[in-house]
Amino acid sequence: MMNKVYLGIDIGGTAAKFGLVDEDGNILHRSEFSVSFDGYETPILKTVLKKTEYFVASGGLSFRDISGIGVSATGQIDSLNGEVIGSAGHIKNWVGSKIKESFEKKYSIKTVVINDANSAALGEKWIGAGKGYKDIVAVTIGTGVGGGIIVNDKILLGRRGLAGEVGHIVIHGDGMECSCGNVGCLEKYASMTALVRRVSALQKKNPSHFPKDFAENINGRKIFDSLSGNNLLKEAVESWIDDISLGIISLVHIFNPELVIIGGGVSSRKEFIKSLSEKVHSKLMPRFAQGLEILPAKLGNDAGLAGAIYYLIENE
Repeated sequence: MMNKVYLGIDIGGTAAKFGLVDEDGNILHRSEFSVSFDGYETPILKTVLKKTEYFVASGGLSFRDISGIGVSATGQIDSLNGEVIGSAGHIKNWVGSKIKESFEKKYSIKTVVINDANSAALGEKWIGAGKGYKDIVAVTIGTGVGGGIIVNDKILLGRRGLAGEVGHIVIHGDGMECSCGNVGCLEKYASMTALVRRVSALQKKNPSHFPKDFAENINGRKIFDSLSGNNLLKEAVESWIDDISLGIISLVHIFNPELVIIGGGVSSRKEFIKSLSEKVHSKLMPRFAQGLEILPAKLGNDAGLAGAIYYLIENE
């Protein structure tokens, strides 16, 4: 008997990734399409529905061959109804998109929808760094800070599927204002955006400590590549990692996981994972630290696609 084939779609703010995925998590065929090509004048959902037919045909299949559709989507997702009910990025024509209803109406195939950060956590649990673990906290460090919580093998969704907004736990009560309207959020201090902001300010104050062209296009890679011999920069990065550790310590004390998975480009830096792990372990209550692992994510851009299919299979 042939393996079942599922359609996975990972909808981000600029592009949607499509994959035909089997029941073991292998991506058999993939593609990517822009969803922001006209500044969202064409609603994202309309673009995705249109590209779905094209993608399935390009994989040599018809919709009769698809056993289910799993969608990972940016924004606040009501997983019960498969609908976008909020958008952190204020993307035009996105809030209110009835993803589940639209797909099931058009293709008569069972469709599930889950937030992209929760989906990435599930993907890592299924075939990535979290394989074989039951209690996981996943934190992705990028433009913002996202995450997902897995408790006893199940993703924690909360009442409306909104659980896991780890970027908006408060680590500095009198801190900077966040885009969510609160102050002192983890995202405001622990994202890659926050590190770049911190280092840019440092460079302006102390230009003699940096190479002449350093101010141009500062990004995470440039910062980590320039650490050697620059104590001022090292201090800034360590202070940033301190802030990340504050959020993780709180999450570990609440959820008591066996594993913390760190995603985002910076997670590939061994020195970063080592420093973060040391900071977290040094401040945890001893029993919480016992056996706790902090590991980099493995799946990169495939985590969302894989997680959406895992969520679908779990809910078949």
